[in-house]
Amino acid sequence: QVQLVESGGGLVQAGGSLRLSCAASGGTFGSYTMGWFRQAPGKEREFVAAERWSGGTTLYTDSVKGRFTLSRDNAQNTMYLQMNSLKPADTAVYYCAADPLPRAAIQVMGGRYTYWGQGTQVTVSS
Repeated sequence: QVQLVESGGGLVQAGGSLRLSCAASGGTFGSYTMGWFRQAPGKEREFVAAERWSGGTTLYTDSVKGRFTLSRDNAQNTMYLQMNSLKPADTAVYYCAADPLPRAAIQVMGGRYTYWGQGTQVTVSS
């Protein structure tokens, strides 16, 4: 059974940085798309970023482009989300998700992702 475990959330001041980690286990991830979503209080879950585990294709939502960066450690089956220049609007619970299907395009709808982590809280103070 695939398991995703996030870590790295916390409280940071506006302009600061955090790096989230998503440790994946229980599967063979070569064909997977790994993504990050977030949900702020009172708001719907939204897509943040995703990339093919095999590399080569990455997608970011417009509000984080230039500030957030995805990376992977294939040997450790871990995906990272480096978040710089954080804003109060980035405050949310961040979820790691995995889409196991070899789709033509990276999906931004959460319903297309089969596996989810438990979430990690990111709070950005002004």
